[in-house]
Amino acid sequence: MSNRLPLEGVRVLDMTVVWAGPYCTTLLADLGAEVIRVESIQVFGPPTRGSSARPPQFVIENLPPFIGGMPNREGGARPWNRYPLFNAHARNKLSMTVDLLRPEGKEIFNRMVAISDVLVENNPTETMQKLGISYDELKKINPGFIMLRMPAYGNTGPYQNHRSLGIHIEGVIGHSLLRGYTDLDPSANTQVYMADAAAGVGGAFAVACALNHRRRTGEGQLMELSQGENAVPYLGQAFMDYSMNGRSQTTLGNRHPTALQGVYPCKGDDRWIAITIFDDRDWELFREAIGNPEWAREPQFATHESRRENQDALDRHISKWTCDQDHREAMSLLQSYGIAAGAVLDQKDAVEDPHLQARAMFEEAFQSDVGTHMYARAPFKMSESDVRIRRGPVTLGQDNEYVYKTLLKLSDAEYDALVEAGHIGDEYAEHVG
Repeated sequence: MSNRLPLEGVRVLDMTVVWAGPYCTTLLADLGAEVIRVESIQVFGPPTRGSSARPPQFVIENLPPFIGGMPNREGGARPWNRYPLFNAHARNKLSMTVDLLRPEGKEIFNRMVAISDVLVENNPTETMQKLGISYDELKKINPGFIMLRMPAYGNTGPYQNHRSLGIHIEGVIGHSLLRGYTDLDPSANTQVYMADAAAGVGGAFAVACALNHRRRTGEGQLMELSQGENAVPYLGQAFMDYSMNGRSQTTLGNRHPTALQGVYPCKGDDRWIAITIFDDRDWELFREAIGNPEWAREPQFATHESRRENQDALDRHISKWTCDQDHREAMSLLQSYGIAAGAVLDQKDAVEDPHLQARAMFEEAFQSDVGTHMYARAPFKMSESDVRIRRGPVTLGQDNEYVYKTLLKLSDAEYDALVEAGHIGDEYAEHVG
């Protein structure tokens, strides 16, 4: 296996927020790109490094203070370096700080563009306009430069400046009404962020394609990935059902359009198993697996169609069987008969799952403000490249000296002047709440 990674030698400037953009640049960093987060100690952009720079402590009765899921429920001296959502997507990256709202900060940014290859951002359209950052200006500085913009809904159109988190995007593209339980209205739905994860993957793919295009032609380019539009094809069946049949799909709960399907309680506290029975053959195998109980031979369960018509009654019988079963043991039993079944796992179960353990899905990484923990690794393995967590979650301004003194070749005196001016630091300014 080679120690050289596919994107080694590529420098990416990262001006991303929340999840979709940071996940995109994480994948690029995993593949060897030098990803440098461009951050400011004068402005806090929630909810990326947390909800605020210095979050208040919420006290829950009989529990220690709670601060945004941080380790041991403690914010610590630098809570912005302890936020789990950020740290989960901050591996293998670097961080510099600069205040882009001042002319000298913009000049520093332009100098970074001159020696970099890619800029990734996922802000509302007007945010970049207010900063005076446009692709037309960037390519004057660096003709081969690549820029990926990842707004929620696109850089044109009525929604271009709408502020959105993942839950809003899911609603706008029609995903929210496809989820939930059939006996509850959408207000009971839990949050889902499929569009964020999908945009991260799509954005990384787009950057890789643009780099390949530049390698062949020498040309940089501007790319736009609307997070909403990127996620629409993930709902392809529902959209095609409307396009071809005029039907707007609604939630099926845990049911399936054609199969018998449900999530059933198992032995223990909050333990469950998901089971899908596709056809008559599956039904016969399922009956055999659970010991051919008498109820399974009732006339109302004689055919696949009648079983679907009477699935409420069928679910009650299946639940009586699953209630006495360990969820993992029931999964193994049913799968041994060829039935699609899966134990419903929580995070603890997943981390300890023997399959994920065998696959080394979680890797140990260190960060000065949180210590050593296990983190989910890159989603791919490569036979000729050692893709792994090479560095733990980056702290604010961790690489200022490298960026300013090594890359931009500033003297110690120039560096100290930028520290004094409030561009460089590893803590947010006192006025930042």
